Amino acid sequence: MSRARGRATPAGAFSVVAQEVRGTSTEVEGIATSLEQELASEIAALERLTQMMAGEAQGQRLVDLALNAIEIIDRNLYERTCDVRWWATDSAIVDAAAQPTEAHCDHASRRMGVILSAYTVYLDLWLCDLDGRILASGRPDRFAVAGQNVRGREWFACGKALASGNDYHAGDIAVEPLLGGAKAATYVATVREGGVADGRPLGLLAIHFDWEPQARTVVEGVRLRPEGKARSRVLILDAANRVIAASDGQGVLTERFNLVTGGRESGFYTEPGGAIVAFHKTPGYETYAGLGWHGVIRQEP
Repeated sequence: MSRARGRATPAGAFSVVAQEVRGTSTEVEGIATSLEQELASEIAALERLTQMMAGEAQGQRLVDLALNAIEIIDRNLYERTCDVRWWATDSAIVDAAAQPTEAHCDHASRRMGVILSAYTVYLDLWLCDLDGRILASGRPDRFAVAGQNVRGREWFACGKALASGNDYHAGDIAVEPLLGGAKAATYVATVREGGVADGRPLGLLAIHFDWEPQARTVVEGVRLRPEGKARSRVLILDAANRVIAASDGQGVLTERFNLVTGGRESGFYTEPGGAIVAFHKTPGYETYAGLGWHGVIRQEP
């Protein structure tokens, strides 16, 4: 009988095994849960890293496109600075500034008309005397400006202050009433005696770049991907962050964009609502240093 009591019964043996199995199962379950949590955390971190890298790549691409837009503008406006200094030495223009007779002024007007027929990016060219009176223009049939006085224009005052014929003044974009209210970028050089850089000042040549259609071509032509183009706005801002060109045509000369550069020449940041704003300051081109403008792309998420 005692021998029977000391011997383990089948039920007792199974109970021990069951307990061990339950213990092992619990341990395995704990390990599996821990691994699952660790894996989920790793996956989440990897997703965040992937999103961050994708956002960084997209932001940098938009910065590159903003740079491309402002560089195209810079190259275009550099050519305008060359034009005004070159044409200010034209003999017909110099003669009319030196002797503003009707014959000389008519000849200068015809000469400027020939120039305009080849350079279609201009609204008009004006020869002014040193008191601000317009002596001749290139499109008298379109803009009857001869005899008008422009000494109150900022560009005129800046032009009179130029030290030599090698210098020029590049004005910010402005509405010009005498050009039918068109938005123009005006460039000025002095007309000097003998057409030489150190000659005595005789007058000023002002050339009015037809800003709106040229700038619109640039901002609308930025090579955004199709899926991003509809939610993007391409802008050119002047030094005061005034919108001077916009791919949607809105706010030109009336809106000030809240650009946050943090003192950087270029970069991008994310607005509270998730929109990416990429920007690049004008790098200038050749002897044209730029006017502190920015190319900007704002893209909704």
